[in-house]
Amino acid sequence: MSPETPKYHRILLKVSGETLAGEKKFGLCPDTLKAIAREIKAVTDLGVEVGIVVGGGNIFRGLAVSAQGIERTVGDYMGMLATVINSLALQDVLEKAGMPTRVLSAIAMHEVAEPYIRRRAMRHLEKGRVLIFAAGTGSPYFTTDTAAALRATEIGAQALLKGTKVAGIYDRDPEKYAEALMLPHLTYFDVMTKDLRVMDITAVTMSKEQDIPIIVFKLLEPGNMKKVVLGQEVGTLVEGAGHEK
Repeated sequence: MSPETPKYHRILLKVSGETLAGEKKFGLCPDTLKAIAREIKAVTDLGVEVGIVVGGGNIFRGLAVSAQGIERTVGDYMGMLATVINSLALQDVLEKAGMPTRVLSAIAMHEVAEPYIRRRAMRHLEKGRVLIFAAGTGSPYFTTDTAAALRATEIGAQALLKGTKVAGIYDRDPEKYAEALMLPHLTYFDVMTKDLRVMDITAVTMSKEQDIPIIVFKLLEPGNMKKVVLGQEVGTLVEGAGHEK
Protein backbone atom coordinates (compact mmCIF):
# COMPACT_ATOMS: atom_id res chain seq x y z
CA MET A 1 0.00 0.00 0.00
CA SER A 2 1.28 3.45 -0.90
CA PRO A 3 2.12 5.73 2.05
CA GLU A 4 -0.28 8.22 0.46
CA THR A 5 -3.24 5.80 0.47
CA PRO A 6 -5.95 7.14 2.83
CA LYS A 7 -7.21 4.97 5.65
CA TYR A 8 -10.48 6.91 5.59
CA HIS A 9 -12.06 7.66 2.22
CA ARG A 10 -15.06 9.61 3.49
CA ILE A 11 -14.87 11.78 6.60
CA LEU A 12 -16.93 14.28 8.55
CA LEU A 13 -14.97 17.20 9.99
CA LYS A 14 -16.41 19.14 12.94
CA VAL A 15 -15.03 22.67 13.31
CA SER A 16 -16.06 24.91 16.19
CA GLY A 17 -17.06 28.50 15.59
CA GLU A 18 -14.39 29.58 18.07
CA THR A 19 -11.73 28.04 15.83
CA LEU A 20 -12.85 30.24 12.93
CA ALA A 21 -12.35 33.32 15.10
CA GLY A 22 -8.63 32.65 15.51
CA GLU A 23 -7.07 34.72 18.26
CA LYS A 24 -9.84 37.33 18.12
CA LYS A 25 -12.31 35.12 20.07
CA PHE A 26 -15.18 36.64 18.09
CA GLY A 27 -16.12 36.91 14.44
CA LEU A 28 -14.08 35.46 11.58
CA CYS A 29 -10.31 35.43 11.06
CA PRO A 30 -9.39 35.39 7.33
CA ASP A 31 -5.97 33.84 7.96
CA THR A 32 -7.52 31.03 10.02
CA LEU A 33 -10.10 30.32 7.33
CA LYS A 34 -7.32 30.09 4.72
CA ALA A 35 -5.29 27.77 6.96
CA ILE A 36 -8.30 25.46 7.37
CA ALA A 37 -8.81 25.49 3.60
CA ARG A 38 -5.21 24.37 3.07
CA GLU A 39 -5.70 21.44 5.44
CA ILE A 40 -8.89 20.36 3.67
CA LYS A 41 -7.30 20.77 0.22
CA ALA A 42 -4.46 18.43 1.20
CA VAL A 43 -7.08 15.79 2.03
CA THR A 44 -9.29 16.26 -1.02
CA ASP A 45 -6.18 16.02 -3.20
CA LEU A 46 -5.91 12.42 -1.95
CA GLY A 47 -9.41 11.71 -3.24
CA VAL A 48 -11.01 11.79 0.21
CA GLU A 49 -14.67 12.84 0.32
CA VAL A 50 -15.23 15.53 2.96
CA GLY A 51 -18.28 16.73 4.83
CA ILE A 52 -18.04 19.56 7.36
CA VAL A 53 -20.21 20.69 10.25
CA VAL A 54 -19.30 24.10 11.63
CA GLY A 55 -20.40 25.64 14.91
CA GLY A 56 -21.56 29.19 15.52
CA GLY A 57 -20.06 30.06 18.90
CA ASN A 58 -17.86 32.81 17.43
CA ILE A 59 -21.02 34.73 16.58
CA PHE A 60 -23.81 33.57 18.85
CA ARG A 61 -24.49 30.99 21.55
CA GLY A 62 -28.14 30.07 22.10
CA LEU A 63 -27.53 28.38 25.45
CA ALA A 64 -25.69 31.42 26.81
CA VAL A 65 -28.38 33.92 25.88
CA SER A 66 -31.12 31.69 27.29
CA ALA A 67 -29.63 32.51 30.69
CA GLN A 68 -30.24 36.19 29.91
CA GLY A 69 -33.97 35.81 29.40
CA ILE A 70 -34.29 34.75 25.75
CA GLU A 71 -36.26 31.56 25.39
CA ARG A 72 -33.96 28.57 24.82
CA THR A 73 -35.72 27.51 21.62
CA VAL A 74 -35.41 31.00 20.13
CA GLY A 75 -31.78 31.23 21.17
CA ASP A 76 -30.98 27.88 19.58
CA TYR A 77 -32.51 28.93 16.28
CA MET A 78 -30.46 32.13 16.41
CA GLY A 79 -27.37 29.98 16.95
CA MET A 80 -28.27 27.85 13.91
CA LEU A 81 -28.37 30.99 11.78
CA ALA A 82 -24.89 31.86 13.02
CA THR A 83 -23.64 28.51 11.67
CA VAL A 84 -25.02 29.46 8.26
CA ILE A 85 -22.93 32.65 8.27
CA ASN A 86 -19.84 30.60 9.12
CA SER A 87 -20.69 28.01 6.47
CA LEU A 88 -20.92 30.65 3.74
CA ALA A 89 -17.59 32.14 4.81
CA LEU A 90 -15.96 28.70 4.75
CA GLN A 91 -17.52 27.94 1.36
CA ASP A 92 -16.05 31.12 -0.08
CA VAL A 93 -12.52 30.39 1.07
CA LEU A 94 -12.68 26.73 0.00
CA GLU A 95 -13.82 27.63 -3.50
CA LYS A 96 -11.10 30.25 -3.81
CA ALA A 97 -8.67 27.45 -2.94
CA GLY A 98 -10.00 25.44 -5.88
CA MET A 99 -12.47 23.09 -4.19
CA PRO A 100 -16.05 22.77 -5.49
CA THR A 101 -18.28 23.22 -2.45
CA ARG A 102 -21.95 23.06 -1.51
CA VAL A 103 -23.67 24.41 1.60
CA LEU A 104 -26.62 22.26 2.67
CA SER A 105 -28.84 23.84 5.32
CA ALA A 106 -31.15 22.04 7.72
CA ILE A 107 -33.25 25.25 7.73
CA ALA A 108 -34.60 26.21 4.32
CA MET A 109 -33.07 29.37 2.87
CA HIS A 110 -32.95 28.73 -0.85
CA GLU A 111 -31.28 31.99 -1.81
CA VAL A 112 -28.03 31.15 0.01
CA ALA A 113 -27.93 27.36 0.49
CA GLU A 114 -29.41 24.13 -0.77
CA PRO A 115 -31.83 22.32 1.54
CA TYR A 116 -30.31 19.29 3.26
CA ILE A 117 -31.46 16.17 1.42
CA ARG A 118 -29.44 13.06 2.11
CA ARG A 119 -29.57 11.64 -1.40
CA ARG A 120 -28.47 14.98 -2.84
CA ALA A 121 -25.64 15.14 -0.33
CA MET A 122 -24.44 11.68 -1.32
CA ARG A 123 -24.46 12.66 -4.98
CA HIS A 124 -22.41 15.78 -4.28
CA LEU A 125 -19.82 13.69 -2.40
CA GLU A 126 -19.59 11.22 -5.26
CA LYS A 127 -18.86 14.14 -7.60
CA GLY A 128 -15.98 15.29 -5.40
CA ARG A 129 -17.67 18.31 -3.85
CA VAL A 130 -16.90 19.36 -0.28
CA LEU A 131 -20.13 19.57 1.71
CA ILE A 132 -20.76 22.05 4.51
CA PHE A 133 -23.76 21.11 6.62
CA ALA A 134 -25.27 24.30 8.07
CA ALA A 135 -27.92 25.02 10.73
CA GLY A 136 -27.10 22.04 12.91
CA THR A 137 -29.83 19.41 12.97
CA GLY A 138 -32.50 22.04 12.27
CA SER A 139 -34.01 21.42 15.71
CA PRO A 140 -33.39 23.21 19.02
CA TYR A 141 -31.79 21.50 22.02
CA PHE A 142 -29.21 19.70 19.87
CA THR A 143 -25.61 20.85 19.60
CA THR A 144 -23.50 20.99 16.46
CA ASP A 145 -21.51 18.07 17.93
CA THR A 146 -24.69 16.01 17.70
CA ALA A 147 -25.30 17.37 14.20
CA ALA A 148 -21.80 16.20 13.24
CA ALA A 149 -22.42 12.68 14.55
CA LEU A 150 -25.80 12.59 12.81
CA ARG A 151 -24.47 13.75 9.44
CA ALA A 152 -21.48 11.39 9.74
CA THR A 153 -23.93 8.53 10.21
CA GLU A 154 -26.17 9.62 7.36
CA ILE A 155 -23.40 9.97 4.77
CA GLY A 156 -21.60 6.81 5.86
CA ALA A 157 -18.46 8.59 7.04
CA GLN A 158 -15.66 6.26 8.11
CA ALA A 159 -14.43 8.69 10.76
CA LEU A 160 -15.59 11.78 12.63
CA LEU A 161 -12.76 14.30 12.95
CA LYS A 162 -12.99 16.96 15.66
CA GLY A 163 -10.61 19.79 14.80
CA THR A 164 -9.60 21.74 17.91
CA LYS A 165 -7.02 24.24 19.12
CA VAL A 166 -5.17 21.64 21.22
CA ALA A 167 -3.33 18.44 20.30
CA GLY A 168 -6.02 16.01 21.47
CA ILE A 169 -8.00 14.99 24.54
CA TYR A 170 -6.34 15.67 27.89
CA ASP A 171 -7.03 14.40 31.38
CA ARG A 172 -7.68 18.03 32.37
CA ASP A 173 -7.83 21.44 30.70
CA PRO A 174 -4.36 21.98 29.16
CA GLU A 175 -4.93 25.73 29.03
CA LYS A 176 -5.32 25.82 32.80
CA TYR A 177 -3.00 23.02 33.95
CA ALA A 178 0.56 22.77 32.64
CA GLU A 179 0.77 19.18 33.93
CA ALA A 180 -2.22 18.03 31.85
CA LEU A 181 -1.55 14.76 30.02
CA MET A 182 -2.78 14.02 26.51
CA LEU A 183 -4.59 10.71 26.16
CA PRO A 184 -3.76 9.16 22.76
CA HIS A 185 -6.37 6.39 22.86
CA LEU A 186 -9.75 6.21 24.59
CA THR A 187 -12.97 4.24 24.32
CA TYR A 188 -16.38 5.86 23.93
CA PHE A 189 -17.10 4.64 27.46
CA ASP A 190 -14.01 6.46 28.78
CA VAL A 191 -15.16 9.74 27.27
CA MET A 192 -18.66 9.41 28.71
CA THR A 193 -17.72 8.22 32.21
CA LYS A 194 -14.68 10.44 32.76
CA ASP A 195 -16.60 13.60 31.81
CA LEU A 196 -13.88 14.65 29.36
CA ARG A 197 -16.29 16.97 27.53
CA VAL A 198 -14.66 16.82 24.14
CA MET A 199 -18.08 16.25 22.57
CA ASP A 200 -21.52 16.07 24.13
CA ILE A 201 -22.84 12.72 25.33
CA THR A 202 -25.46 12.46 22.58
CA ALA A 203 -22.79 12.78 19.89
CA VAL A 204 -20.49 10.25 21.55
CA THR A 205 -23.36 7.81 22.07
CA MET A 206 -24.42 8.04 18.43
CA SER A 207 -20.84 7.50 17.26
CA LYS A 208 -20.58 4.48 19.56
CA GLU A 209 -23.81 2.96 18.26
CA GLN A 210 -22.65 3.37 14.65
CA ASP A 211 -19.03 2.39 15.43
CA ILE A 212 -17.68 5.60 13.91
CA PRO A 213 -14.24 6.43 15.36
CA ILE A 214 -13.78 9.97 16.67
CA ILE A 215 -10.37 11.57 16.15
CA VAL A 216 -9.62 14.75 18.08
CA PHE A 217 -6.62 16.67 16.76
CA LYS A 218 -5.10 20.12 16.38
CA LEU A 219 -6.63 21.37 13.15
CA LEU A 220 -4.30 24.31 12.53
CA GLU A 221 -1.09 22.29 12.83
CA PRO A 222 0.06 22.13 9.18
CA GLY A 223 -0.30 18.64 7.74
CA ASN A 224 -2.22 17.22 10.69
CA MET A 225 -5.48 16.54 8.89
CA LYS A 226 -3.69 14.70 6.10
CA LYS A 227 -1.86 12.58 8.67
CA VAL A 228 -5.17 11.68 10.29
CA VAL A 229 -6.79 10.45 7.06
CA LEU A 230 -3.64 8.47 6.24
CA GLY A 231 -4.07 6.65 9.56
CA GLN A 232 -1.02 8.10 11.30
CA GLU A 233 -1.10 8.50 15.07
CA VAL A 234 -2.14 12.12 15.52
CA GLY A 235 -4.25 13.46 18.37
CA THR A 236 -6.62 11.21 20.31
CA LEU A 237 -8.49 8.27 18.81
CA VAL A 238 -11.82 7.37 20.42
CA GLU A 239 -13.29 4.01 19.42
CA GLY A 240 -14.94 0.88 20.79
CA ALA A 241 -13.32 -1.32 23.45
CA GLY A 242 -12.87 -4.12 20.92
CA HIS A 243 -10.45 -1.97 18.92
CA GLU A 244 -8.09 -1.18 21.79
CA LYS A 245 -4.40 -1.80 21.16
